[in-house]
Amino acid sequence: MVNERAETSPVCMPADGVMLNGDLGMPAAPKGVVLFAHGSGSSRFSQRNRHVAASLRARGFATLLVDLLTVEEEAVDLRTAEVRFDIGLLARRVASVVDWLGRASSTAGLGIGLFGASTGAAAALVAAAERPAEVQAVVSRGGRPDLAGGALPRVQAPTLLIVGGADTLVIDLNQQAFEDLRCEREIIIVPRATHLFEEPGALDQVADLAGHWFEAHVAARGRAIARAS
Repeated sequence: MVNERAETSPVCMPADGVMLNGDLGMPAAPKGVVLFAHGSGSSRFSQRNRHVAASLRARGFATLLVDLLTVEEEAVDLRTAEVRFDIGLLARRVASVVDWLGRASSTAGLGIGLFGASTGAAAALVAAAERPAEVQAVVSRGGRPDLAGGALPRVQAPTLLIVGGADTLVIDLNQQAFEDLRCEREIIIVPRATHLFEEPGALDQVADLAGHWFEAHVAARGRAIARAS
């Protein structure tokens, strides 16, 4: 397991007309920053995403875990489960946070990757389509990329879809989305893993796959930009 020492600081940012809370982790000399888009009733306190984030920081990436819903919206969502499927709203907020990362003094100039889980994966893909110059890579963990709909062919960022081998319904949905994507893309099935990747070692595989994907695309592009300037 990755040592999850408290290497994060609380941040608050404007997004889509509201203020969102997040936790920003900054390793020394970050090679890029990865924004986590949660979904399906999860939050920035998700132990699964925090585990992946810690692994990415160990590789030299800054991480931002952010709640895409306000406290009031989360209260409504707990009763109705409606807001978590509002992909348009979630995507607007992901795009707004991408813009914030480009302005914030600690992250301005860093290449940006998006890591989405469940419905957050759809929001990440829609945001990537809306911010092609800023978002350099997308990783989906057990996501619902199919919910990105007509945005999928417009995604330019290299996209990795990770699905559990025992999550048969979501495998089918990811394969459908894979066919609609026109960017560099890959789908990887983690054998015997279920939807939440709770099996021993399954989440470590996700973290390793995501780390390699972001190193190949976010870090490499960041170095190329630096050389060009």
